[in-house]
Amino acid sequence: MNTLSQINFGANLASLLGIMYLLFAPAYLIVTIILLSQRGRRLTSLALTLYIIQMIFVPLFMLLSGLILFFQGWRLDPVLQFGQFLSSLLIIYLSVKDIVINAVYNNR
Repeated sequence: MNTLSQINFGANLASLLGIMYLLFAPAYLIVTIILLSQRGRRLTSLALTLYIIQMIFVPLFMLLSGLILFFQGWRLDPVLQFGQFLSSLLIIYLSVKDIVINAVYNNR
């Protein structure tokens, strides 16, 4: 565990997941903005509203979770770290699926 100006962080699974969240959130936001700009005109108003809400809240939650996991992950029990790992796999799967479905729909 390293101590840097009164902030503790360690290199365990939770801290690595936090770093991954911190890197994945802006990338997801950028890709979602690009995909929405390409097919935003073809969506209904309800679908566009849902995509905008998703574009705002998913990266925000990922950034907050990433910060918490990075700075406080060393305190987590291994079972909780495994639970965070499983939930991160689910989030990444759903995000990639959303991006791939949008790309396939965009090519039609």
